[in-house]
Amino acid sequence: MIRVGLISDTHGLLRPQAVAALRGSDFIVHGGDIGDAGILDALVAIAPLTVVRGNNDREAWAGAIPETAFLKVGDVQVYAIHDLSQIDIDPAGAGVRVVISGHSHQPKVEERGGVLYVNPGSAGPRRFKLPIAVAELIVDGDTVSARIVELPL
Repeated sequence: MIRVGLISDTHGLLRPQAVAALRGSDFIVHGGDIGDAGILDALVAIAPLTVVRGNNDREAWAGAIPETAFLKVGDVQVYAIHDLSQIDIDPAGAGVRVVISGHSHQPKVEERGGVLYVNPGSAGPRRFKLPIAVAELIVDGDTVSARIVELPL
């Protein structure tokens, strides 16, 4: 069993509660709008990190970060993109089992057409009345499941 910690939309704020929730992950995926390069350093200290650039990641340090990324987790192909509305592949046709996104700040886990879509929500500054959250993806062979983890404040 492989545990992938999912985080997005930190916007320069890496909460200790998010770090605690991600500890023990075998991999971490950050879905963009990082806000500060130091956040990536802190996350890679926990586990190997895959990261995509968000629409607010415009500083020079973010220039080398890709807009999309593929990650192989065991036998499962994972695709990450910040804004799901910008997706330019057919996930199922590309053999992708899980799509990770951010942008909306709304945590969501939904399966459509054999593809699991996970948005961990925002782990950074609160936006509107949306929860502060991360998510967890569990890969067990070719089986995947995900859950949202609301962070205590």
